[in-house]
Amino acid sequence: MRIGILSFAHLHAEGYVQNLRRISGVEVIGFSDTDPERGRRISQSFGLRWFWTHEDLLAEAPDAVIVTSENAHHREHVAMAAAAGADVLCEKPVATTVADALAMQEAVERSGVRFMTAFPMRFSPAVQALRDMVRSGELGRVLAVVGVNHSENPKRHRAWFAQKALAGGGATLDHTVHLADLYRWIFETEVGEVAAEVANPFDPEVNVDTAGLLLLRLENGIPASIDASWSRPNHYPRWGHVKMEVVGERGTAILDAFAGHLHVWRKGAGRDYEWLGYHPDPAQGMMEAFVRSVRDQSEPPVTWRDGFEAMRVALAAYRAAEAGVPVDPRSLV
Repeated sequence: MRIGILSFAHLHAEGYVQNLRRISGVEVIGFSDTDPERGRRISQSFGLRWFWTHEDLLAEAPDAVIVTSENAHHREHVAMAAAAGADVLCEKPVATTVADALAMQEAVERSGVRFMTAFPMRFSPAVQALRDMVRSGELGRVLAVVGVNHSENPKRHRAWFAQKALAGGGATLDHTVHLADLYRWIFETEVGEVAAEVANPFDPEVNVDTAGLLLLRLENGIPASIDASWSRPNHYPRWGHVKMEVVGERGTAILDAFAGHLHVWRKGAGRDYEWLGYHPDPAQGMMEAFVRSVRDQSEPPVTWRDGFEAMRVALAAYRAAEAGVPVDPRSLV
């Protein structure tokens, strides 16, 4: 199977190359990127063929592509890939507006290609164990859910994350979608209402939010919250957190998806110490699932609809914060 990468703008692209190279029978044919400095650096670092334009990459007729461009460019690049007949794995959030997301759906359906949203946390063994506990009734009736997704500010690695025109938003958009998707997946329900406070308490130099606090009402009646921020300092020993606390009548389950780690101290190495995770890489499971769907010509396990609904929750948070009243994500059309 021949797979290409459309743009290395997103941080996750580097890890996805390694994930693909671990899968038997997959050839990474190269990547396209119009940023000359980034293109040269990635080509040299990963030994990948660099295509100056996305059209040049797609002219190689890849079986599938990974879209890891800036959020605002997803619509354009997904449409290009679909027109070329390539199945698509698209980085989250799927888009920055409802209109762009719907245009992507139309392009994919018109071309008959497969589309998968990059939600790797569904493939975390810890998350899957929590889902099994909820589904089996081990916790009894669920009374409340608390979710946390923190990280350092990604602008240090990719400046565009803090540029609203390219990112579409800040930490609230970047991090809400993961937990919104997990709530939908674990509890088999939709988000019925969002109240939110969105602010920038951590970086006055940027024009996007660095923190968002959401209160959700799930359609099945469960109250939930999401704490999304770029609050970790640059010297934090790991990238961030995906945590969840599920309170049930029979017990409480606490998830820390990246808890498995070793403390490593390095004298004079910048950071005094870091945490090296030994937990399974959820992105590896996600990539293997995408490759299977392409090989088997089957429906991907995470669909466009999943990405769309999670995106609408994040966009509803911005609308709710601005209006000062709760917003139903489904009203955003």
